[in-house]
Amino acid sequence: MNVIDPRTAIVLLSAMSALMALVLYALKRSYPASIGGLGSWAQALAVIVAGGILAASRGQLPEVFTTVVPNFLLGWGVYGMYAGSQRFYGVAPDTLRWLGIVGAVVLATAWFTWGDPDYAARLRLMVALMAVVFSLHAAFIIRRGLGSFSRGLVATVLVCIAAVQVVRLASTFVWLPGNTILDASPLHAFFIATFSVSVLLFSVGAVLMAGDRLRAELEHLATRDSLTNTLTRRYMDEACAAELERSRRSGQPIAFLMMDLDHFKAINDTHGHQVGDHVLVEFAAKVQRQLRKSDLLGRFGGEEFALLLPNTSREAALQVAERIRAACVPKAGEVGCTVSIGLTLGLPENDTLDKLLARADSALYQAKNTGRNRVAVG
Repeated sequence: MNVIDPRTAIVLLSAMSALMALVLYALKRSYPASIGGLGSWAQALAVIVAGGILAASRGQLPEVFTTVVPNFLLGWGVYGMYAGSQRFYGVAPDTLRWLGIVGAVVLATAWFTWGDPDYAARLRLMVALMAVVFSLHAAFIIRRGLGSFSRGLVATVLVCIAAVQVVRLASTFVWLPGNTILDASPLHAFFIATFSVSVLLFSVGAVLMAGDRLRAELEHLATRDSLTNTLTRRYMDEACAAELERSRRSGQPIAFLMMDLDHFKAINDTHGHQVGDHVLVEFAAKVQRQLRKSDLLGRFGGEEFALLLPNTSREAALQVAERIRAACVPKAGEVGCTVSIGLTLGLPENDTLDKLLARADSALYQAKNTGRNRVAVG
């Protein structure tokens, strides 16, 4: 008794793939261009749809359109899924090499279609190709980490379908697979249905991965200054308040620095705002090189920046501030600014964010009023 008619399974695969291709294409049009791979995934599914429709048309179209062409479309579609994942992670796929590999396999299937007709050999070639591509695809995703449900789902689906392909390949040596992809045996239909479900689940995982990436980018935009990639004022306020509370509980000191570029307006007036923006970006980069991973650098507006140093004593904070001041002194011929820094420590009890900012601001004005390019403690 048949589990499912193979032609029906292929049609279902095509319908599901077409639906997910439309979803991925819609996401490509609405998501930022920085989220790569969506177009490749959509195209891969569309190619698989075309291959499935042609394969299911066996007996209604010339044999070349129901064997060799579907084999190429299926192989290229499975590779296209892999290429889409590579583009999603910013890796350029080796398309030409894989075009040659898929083309060589398909040419071999053409030989076993007309030169030396052997359906089992054709099937083994295609299944071996898919097993290799799915295995490489799974390894690629796993190496990128499985820290989210979406990546875990995609990796699991790819590992399972690769294993199924290996089992299917082995089964062809102990079980005669018939003479057509539309063979009506339950085992053959099971393999087709498994492939159909796997493609659907991969597509769902790809959509979820794209959603995770979009959410991460939106969170990044909400917390980062678009020019300098430092933290925003709002985020810094929240971080400072949280660190003050943590300091009260743990007794660990925290230091807070306000930094202002000296005579920055003269840079804009003399060289233009584009050069001024470059100076701000370079300043942020110079400061970041002096910091630990736990330190938080934010832009409070214009040429004013803030720096939060958790678990940092007065002496250690002064050393950091002096390193920053020295690193920002322009070299000969360099367009840049020195920096004035106001430093304060979080008080053990009854300190608030407003008080912390007020002390740091007062120290910064002291540094400005006593000659600039210096560190003052308040």
